[in-house]
Amino acid sequence: MRSLLATFLLSVLAATGLAQTSPQPPLPAVKLTAGMHLITAELADDDRERMVGLMFREKLAPNHGMLFDFKGKFIHCMWMRNTLIPLSVAYLEDDGTIVNIEDMAPKTEGSHCAKKPVRFALEMDRGWFAQRGIKPGMKLGGLPTK
Repeated sequence: MRSLLATFLLSVLAATGLAQTSPQPPLPAVKLTAGMHLITAELADDDRERMVGLMFREKLAPNHGMLFDFKGKFIHCMWMRNTLIPLSVAYLEDDGTIVNIEDMAPKTEGSHCAKKPVRFALEMDRGWFAQRGIKPGMKLGGLPTK
């Protein structure tokens, strides 16, 4: 329900012209691990940060992404409105286990959803997980515990 509310609020902001039209400044980062790979992920952990996400960004630095902490387990969905770069999203259990990974095309509004209720989603450059052989069932380390 919160995911639907966030999507609705973003639509209202966009329609009223209150939505941001440029990238937000980088958010505080967390360090995650995926096997031998180190990820620097900006942490989006409030409604506004999650709504804006990686919109309007033109690129990501290598091994950088955005971790969405939804603060509760739900079937969260992502979309790519105003997102200029292709992304892959991994939906994660509390312990870092990858539930599913979805590839997303820029500037599209189709929903890309978790296959079961999760708290976290990690967006990286499209193909980042596949290029490293990272698949559902594997675990990422370093997720926030609170």
